[in-house]
Amino acid sequence: MKSYAFAIRIVNAFKYLTTSQKEYVLSKQLLRSGTAIGALNREAIHAQSKADFLNKMNIALKEAYETEYWLQLLYDTQYLDKKTYESINADCRELVALLTSTVKTVKTNIKIKEKGKM
Repeated sequence: MKSYAFAIRIVNAFKYLTTSQKEYVLSKQLLRSGTAIGALNREAIHAQSKADFLNKMNIALKEAYETEYWLQLLYDTQYLDKKTYESINADCRELVALLTSTVKTVKTNIKIKEKGKM
C-alpha cells in the first residue's frame, strides 16, 4: 500500500529531523499528518457505509495536503535538503492525486445511486 510505504518514509524523516537536525516541533506535525494518511486509508477499508468511506478518504486527503505544507516549510527553513524534499514531496503528491481521484469517483457513485432512488 502506497500510503503505508509513505508513512515509513515520514517516520524515517522524523527520526532524521529530530536526531540530526534537532528539530522537534515541525517534524512532529509532519509525523502526525504523514502517518494519518495511511491510518485513514486502513480505516476506510472497513467503513460502515459509502458515506463513511467518503468521509475517511476526504480526511486522508486533507492530511495529505497538510503533509505537503509541513514538507514545504521544512524545506524552506533548510531542515530538509532539496533532494530529500523533492523525493518525499513527489510521493505525497502522488497520494494527493490518488485520494483526489478516489473522492471524486465515490462522490459520483453516490450521486448516481441517489438519482436512481428518486
